[in-house]
Amino acid sequence: MSKLIGWDIGGAHLKAALLSADGELMNTLQVACHLWRGLDNLSAAIDTVLTTFKISPHDVKHAITMTGELVDLFPSRHEGVIEIAQFASQLLGERCQFYAANKGFVSIAQVPENTDYIASTNWHASASLVAHYCPDALLVDIGSTTSDIIAIESGKVLSAALSDASRLQQDSLVYTGVIRTPVMVLAQKIVLSGAETNVMAEYFATTADIYRLTGELDESADMAETADGQGKSQLESARRLARMVGCDFEDKAMGVWVQLAFSCRAAQLMQLKVAVLKHLKPNLPLIGAGAGSFLVKALAEELKVAYVSINAILASKMSVMQNAQGLEVCFPAYAVAQLSIKANPQ
Repeated sequence: MSKLIGWDIGGAHLKAALLSADGELMNTLQVACHLWRGLDNLSAAIDTVLTTFKISPHDVKHAITMTGELVDLFPSRHEGVIEIAQFASQLLGERCQFYAANKGFVSIAQVPENTDYIASTNWHASASLVAHYCPDALLVDIGSTTSDIIAIESGKVLSAALSDASRLQQDSLVYTGVIRTPVMVLAQKIVLSGAETNVMAEYFATTADIYRLTGELDESADMAETADGQGKSQLESARRLARMVGCDFEDKAMGVWVQLAFSCRAAQLMQLKVAVLKHLKPNLPLIGAGAGSFLVKALAEELKVAYVSINAILASKMSVMQNAQGLEVCFPAYAVAQLSIKANPQ
């Protein structure tokens, strides 16, 4: 019997969930990890997790899923999966399993022949675990960078498409998130002081600026660098957002920039609503996960459908519900760990 760490290795963040031998959640952690700058960033992030968890890597099992293979550090996703898997195995030891979607878990030796099933399938792990508890639902996981929209029917994940390319075509992967997304991609025009204005196609602000101003972004999830490298106060966020519409912060009162933030929020909600409606069937609840789960709740209210949080689903499965925000953000890591336990009963 051994403890288990579930890992979700992304291009911008590393997420981890520590489970006891019987599957109880012990801890979660998200760490900034700028993987595009080199594998040493992944090494440092893994070390931070192990230090925080007070765990030696050889004393636990490891279940790993990833999306980091798509960063431009690697010449292809295929090679990225292989390099990340090999690097993780060197750091964590031989007791590593890699999630390969419909094929289950594979060993490091089996990774090269299964890269198409390993690459960016953390969403599949999340949905597969949810399907154990909610046989019919629409899981919407809104993260820092992307949103996954996954239909679950009769206890099974419906999506046959695994690749990012296919999922982008089907609107089950929408490249919009609540922290790292450039504001310029939300809309070409936005409402400012009651009048419509064009939005500058410049990387002046990100969605984190929006949700700091609306007060909805949890500080613990706000790890990415700002567009200008400056701070994350409301004033600094408003200053960046003002630039998107050709203004300086001093041109108008703070309340105007807060209103602009809500206009941007509405534009992002519309993007998500269009995608969600392609998958939502009558009487299906929306299940919200990720740093942007507050937007899933807002969508459910707008669409007049039931909303269920990941925490509500899992509360009955845990003796103690701790660090609720951490579980929502790190859900793919938790899911891959739980699936590993189910696949390898002791």
